[in-house]
Amino acid sequence: MERVVKVGIIGCGGIANGKHMPSLKKLKNVELVAFCDIILERAEKAAKQYGVEGAKVYADYKELLKDKEIEVVHICTPNRSHSFITIDSLEAGKNVMCEKPMAKTTKEAMDMIDAAKRTGKKLTIGYQNRYRPDSTYLKRACENQDLGEIYYAKAHAIRRRAVPTWGVFLNEEEQGGGPLIDIGTHALDLTLWMMNNYKPKMVVGSVYKKLGNQTETGNAWGDWNPDEYTVEDSAFGFITMEDGATIVLESSWALNSLEVDEAKTTLCGTKAGADMKDGLRINGVKYNKQYIEKPDLNAGGVAFYDGETETQADREARLWIDAVINDTEVVVKPEEAMVVTQILEAIYKSAETGKPVFFNE
Repeated sequence: MERVVKVGIIGCGGIANGKHMPSLKKLKNVELVAFCDIILERAEKAAKQYGVEGAKVYADYKELLKDKEIEVVHICTPNRSHSFITIDSLEAGKNVMCEKPMAKTTKEAMDMIDAAKRTGKKLTIGYQNRYRPDSTYLKRACENQDLGEIYYAKAHAIRRRAVPTWGVFLNEEEQGGGPLIDIGTHALDLTLWMMNNYKPKMVVGSVYKKLGNQTETGNAWGDWNPDEYTVEDSAFGFITMEDGATIVLESSWALNSLEVDEAKTTLCGTKAGADMKDGLRINGVKYNKQYIEKPDLNAGGVAFYDGETETQADREARLWIDAVINDTEVVVKPEEAMVVTQILEAIYKSAETGKPVFFNE
């Protein structure tokens, strides 16, 4: 029989309920045995809905980490606490899935990687958009060199009016930023992963808070409170890589734009290009004629759990637990996620100083 992995959840808010716990619950080789939240009622509710019989609840994550039976923890807390909870968890002998972004700063991310190496435990970051059908198809195309050398790319994370008004999303101290660190991080991760390029050379960033003080906002989740809005409403980055490639990153929660795309990438290579603007499209020239290919990604599905189609969140959870059980490499390597954090931090720094940020100087 396949061994069962006992999992603890630290942080039982929106992302834990929306992604982590439902997907883990589907896995027959997983038992959700412990739940922690600073609001104990949330942990108790999660334990009743997702936990095994007798699942424990905690308000202090350090108490959860004392349980030697727990092999894996998922960290679903605000960004500010990602680093120190991850390090404490690794040092307690747990394998860690930490929600994105990896950390608020590069230094914190590097400390997390050091802790994983020191303890020999696995660490991965929750960039679930890598597991979408269009993402996995495009990744195979990139690995097969179908696009050739990818030298220009765009990372898209644009919402017209969809500012998250719950939790601590608007709190700069807790989150480290707004749409750039929240959704821009997904688009940048996808783009770097497709290019397999993790060596940034220089970043120029622009950060704006032009709409955050407005009322009657037309926001998808209702008007925000301007007094609580301490982060940017849009941010943009121009990134050059050591090999000469260029990436343009765009992110917003609120922007007067009809061109709305989230967690998508556009790639331009020497053999072909690709984008996710209208489904996945691959473009190029064949027999001296321009072409556009749109693979049918809806044909069939991944039959996985009781006849259901496997979602990207389900696939993320399954492959992560498989990596723990079989001691194989994780899909999202912490060293890759650290570069995402490094670039995002540089965009904020460049915007603050009005100067480019150069790496390795």
